[in-house]
Amino acid sequence: MPFRIDPAQPRDTAVVLSLIRALAEYERLTDLVVGTEAQLHEELFGARPVIEAVVGWEDERAVGFALYFHNFSTFLARRGLYLEDLFVVPEARGRGYGKALMRHVARVAVERECGRFEWTVLDWNQPSIDFYKSLGAEVLPDWRVCRMTGAALAALGAPD
Repeated sequence: MPFRIDPAQPRDTAVVLSLIRALAEYERLTDLVVGTEAQLHEELFGARPVIEAVVGWEDERAVGFALYFHNFSTFLARRGLYLEDLFVVPEARGRGYGKALMRHVARVAVERECGRFEWTVLDWNQPSIDFYKSLGAEVLPDWRVCRMTGAALAALGAPD
């Protein structure tokens, strides 16, 4: 079947959100998906977009997506590209779509002269770890993701 990758358009917001929900189901994190279509639309297409996304289409069916944004390396004094999510629906795996999406985002990073292209992977997700390594990625053993949300974030960010 023909496969193409297109930049997400405003009309694709619901499609992207449905793929995000499918990713959360795969990662066993559905309870964490609380964002709405309106919120996603604003972050992708609002007055000050902070994220970008591409959708992988098999004919007219969305079968995958990649969502990314710029970060910054103080050591390199250059911006980087951070891949927040990459997902291909299970029934479309094994056809090269994940690799095509990764290559697409890597090309964006190269075209924009980014110093790094980074993402995280769950430590139990060995198929994804193996996939990323097969593309030449290095899985960094010494780094841990730190996250602050909810009450802890509100407390730390509260005015003095």
